[in-house]
Amino acid sequence: MSLAIYTLIVTRVFMAVALLGFWLPLYAQDPAKAAGKTIEQEPPEEDPDLKPTEYSFNPLEATRNITTGDFYFKKGNSVAAAKRYLEATKWDPTNSEAFLKLGEAHEKNRDYEKAREAYIKFISLGPDPKRAEAVSKKLAKLPMPKAAKAK
Repeated sequence: MSLAIYTLIVTRVFMAVALLGFWLPLYAQDPAKAAGKTIEQEPPEEDPDLKPTEYSFNPLEATRNITTGDFYFKKGNSVAAAKRYLEATKWDPTNSEAFLKLGEAHEKNRDYEKAREAYIKFISLGPDPKRAEAVSKKLAKLPMPKAAKAK
């Protein structure tokens, strides 16, 4: 009988160790899970439309934006046209046509200060003298900014 009791005791100890050996690693791997808490993490943003645009010299993209801006300007939407022309100046900062059209769009929107900046940039890029002279006349006719009037 002593062999039967020994076998029973050893079997029970073996079963207890096996159960603890199975359940303890599950709780030891994730302490938040063992405490009953859940930690949620947001995945990284994958939508490329939400990333800020990085501008580099791209005359083709600038030309495309100018063409789209011309379409909006002809339709009478000078706000959208100004946005497209501004986008074109970011893609190609040496494109004088984009600055000229940006100035015209701002002038139509009655944002004379931004129109003045665009016209000055157009003249500084040094286009043909006829267009520069016409823009200089247009620049002289623009109303002065409020800060300049106060002086």
